[in-house]
This record gives sequence, C-alpha cells and structure tokens, in this order.
Amino acid sequence: MSEAITIRGAGIVGLCVATELMARGVSVTLRDPAAAPGAHGCSWWAGGMLAPYCEGFAAEEPVVRLGKEAADWWEAQGVPVERKGSLVVTLQRDRRELDQFARRTNAHRMVTGADLAELEPFLADRHDRALYFEDEAHIDPRAALVHLQQRLQEAGARFEQSDAAPDGAVIDCRGLAAQDTLPELRGVKGEMVVLRAPDVTLNRPVRLLHPRFPLYIVPRGDGVFMLGATQIESEERWRASVRSVMELLSAAFALHPAFGEAEVMEIGADARPAFPDNLPRITRKGDTLHVNGLFRHGFLLSPAVAKMTAGLVMRENQRPEFYHEDHG
Repeated sequence: MSEAITIRGAGIVGLCVATELMARGVSVTLRDPAAAPGAHGCSWWAGGMLAPYCEGFAAEEPVVRLGKEAADWWEAQGVPVERKGSLVVTLQRDRRELDQFARRTNAHRMVTGADLAELEPFLADRHDRALYFEDEAHIDPRAALVHLQQRLQEAGARFEQSDAAPDGAVIDCRGLAAQDTLPELRGVKGEMVVLRAPDVTLNRPVRLLHPRFPLYIVPRGDGVFMLGATQIESEERWRASVRSVMELLSAAFALHPAFGEAEVMEIGADARPAFPDNLPRITRKGDTLHVNGLFRHGFLLSPAVAKMTAGLVMRENQRPEFYHEDHG
C-alpha cells in the first residue's frame, strides 16, 4: 500500500495524512470535489485553537496527551503559530464556573489584578480574575489549509477534482461524506461569526464560560475576531440559526461592550464528523483505510492521527492508537 496512494478528501485530515506520507517518500494523489480549501469544508469554519489543556475539561485523555504535539507539528510545516497561551474568564455571577474549570483541567494558573492587566489590558476593567493556560497556542486555520495544499503541490502531490472512488490503495478522509461506509459517524453542528472590531484588542484566544452559551473568541489580527462555537447534535451543514448567532453575539457583548459596535463580516456553519465516543478512528475495510471522526479537534489531533496513519501504511506500527479492524 506504500508505493502510490490515493486520499479521498482534501480537508484538514486528508492534507495532514498526505503531508506525513510524502515525508516518508510515498507518492500521493488527493481526490476531492473542490479544487481548493474553502467554505465547503468544516475545517474552514474552525477556530484554530491548539488548546489541549482547555479541551481536557470535557474531552477524553488522548485529546490532551496527543494535542500537546500539535503546535510543534504545525510550526514544522511552516505554518505561523501564535504561542501566547489562552485565557478563560467568567462573568461575575458565574464565578463558580471558573473554579470548576480549574479543578478539571491542568497546566494553568489563576491571574488577577496587575498580572491579568499585563496579559489582557482590554479585559482588566471587566474581569478581576482568569485562568491562564500559558502553553497553549493558536493558528489561522484557513491560512494553514491553503499553506498545506500549496506545500504538497510543490512537493509533487497530485490534486484531482473528483468525488469518484478510485481503484487501488485508498485512504478515505471524507468526513461526513463517508457515512455511506461508516454508519456510526454522526454530525455535530458548529456555528461561528467573524467580527471586525477595531476598538477591541485581545492578544490571545479568550474563552468565556457561561452556563447556557459558552464562547471562545480568537484574534485574527487587524481588529478581526472569530467567535464560536455552538455544539448541536445535527447534520445540518449550511444554516446558522438566529438563536445561535444571537447567543454568540450576546456573549461577546457580555465579555466586553465594545463588541457591540463591531461589524459582522461573516456567519458560517457546518457539521463536524464524530463517532459515539467523540474520538477519531483509523478503520481498515478491505484495501481502504478510513481516517475520520475528529469531532471538534481537527487542527489539534490531525497531526497525531496523520502520523499514526502513515506509520500503519509504512508498517512502522500495525496497531496504532485509534485503530479499528472492520470485518463486516
């Protein structure tokens, strides 16, 4: 299977798997209905936060452990990585939420007063304490996708605009489109808003804990911010609901009233592929390897999963983590 491989799907998983295979000398063709990364793929709507410790509040242990590798991997591919950590805050009335978050996560410290003002001066007049996760990072996901595709093309990977199943050795990375062969796969809808708020200054991603609609805000530079994300058990991919958008905007306004003057640049939605345990799987079905189910952790876990997949193809490891054999 290692001489020439076709990868179905050129989203975040397919691009990362192709990168790892080509680094091992494998000839790769990526086949996708779209010619380039864009709004058709759920990874286009990601936050790009490489925040394994924060994700540990609700995610399984492998997400934290393997997610720690992500920032170094992206940096090694030439993607700019912002290593400024992340900040978690609550409104005054929800202080217990922050205490609970602190108990269930690691690698953070509580910051108050002058320390908080030094990290995020813009928030210091609205929040008197926060959790600072110093070892976390973030990237621009759209720029990262475009960069990976261009890098692969320069290295000799072929890209074919097609949805047809090829003959020969195949790695299927199609996300929700693979439900035709992975019946346990389900969609989890996420919605996001992009704002331009030139009067707001944030240096790092900020999570606002809230009992009803938690929020994260990721700075993109030049006064642009990405707001996310809802998590709805739905396979509907294209429609952001009024209620969800209102809750995101309300939460941003609660974080700081200056967001009330922001320009709404973009509203988007898509469904992320997930298995019942919300962990990825590398599933062998005959001559095809299916790599799927990264849930909301695409940019965080794709590097580790891609290395596992490439190791399996090259027979470096015949039973990698997340491996499933399907004899049906």
